[in-house]
Amino acid sequence: MPTVAELVAWGTNTLARHGVPDARRNCEFLLARALGRDRTWVYTHPQAPVDTRTVGLLRRWVRRRQQREPLWYIVGEEEFYGLAFHVDPRVLIPRPETEMLVDAGLVYLERHPQALVADICTGSGCVAVAVAVRAPASPILATDIAPGALEVAAANAHRHQVADRITFLQGDLWQPLPPQVDLVLANPPYVRLPDFPELMPEVRDYEPTLALAAGPDGLDVIRRLLAEAPRRLAPGGALYMEIGEEQGPAVRELAQAAFPAAQVDIRRDLARLDRMLALELP
Repeated sequence: MPTVAELVAWGTNTLARHGVPDARRNCEFLLARALGRDRTWVYTHPQAPVDTRTVGLLRRWVRRRQQREPLWYIVGEEEFYGLAFHVDPRVLIPRPETEMLVDAGLVYLERHPQALVADICTGSGCVAVAVAVRAPASPILATDIAPGALEVAAANAHRHQVADRITFLQGDLWQPLPPQVDLVLANPPYVRLPDFPELMPEVRDYEPTLALAAGPDGLDVIRRLLAEAPRRLAPGGALYMEIGEEQGPAVRELAQAAFPAAQVDIRRDLARLDRMLALELP
């Protein structure tokens, strides 16, 4: 039987030949998952023999990764806000920056614990589920235009035992929601179409285009969402929305035009890039 070190060397060389960034880290991650271990175990047991079944699984996974399929689709899950979420090509892979939406929502819900929450463009359901786990008094509606995404989101809600507190609704943005909601959390598509060919292959070729691309300037969906918001956001409500790193000034202008009396901020992520619109009504 091959050893851990031999498999790491083989997988690293294979992935590197196909231009996969961080080839060794990728291989160690895949081997650790195939073994049901963590990467620390892989580091500390280089001479451990690996059984035939695990070798076969690793080889299949490495073949998929060399085609630039994302790691998280290969292993079937990603962590978000300390929780494991199932992901597949029907949904975007959760990103750390999106945790800002959860942080902001939970701060609002500390002041308004029974507010009606709407997670628009829910995708995998990561935002809705993370909020539901930590704010058990708040009813949550989660919408998406894609039925496949809602299937994934519902499965994740069941996984974390919050399915009874999240209602999943299929429809475009505000359309399936009641007349007014108190808190909106949204991660809409915001990639500029001209930028799409330049995205990493893992994103461009595997993640759902519907959840990424939003017209020539990336603002098509954001414009529609903000245009309807004055009629749908309740007095004293708040809207927190993820945006692209170069969209801060344009999104601020759109938000201020829609809500002249609101407090409007563009918040930055840990890389000091514009990442979230924070709109709070008096």
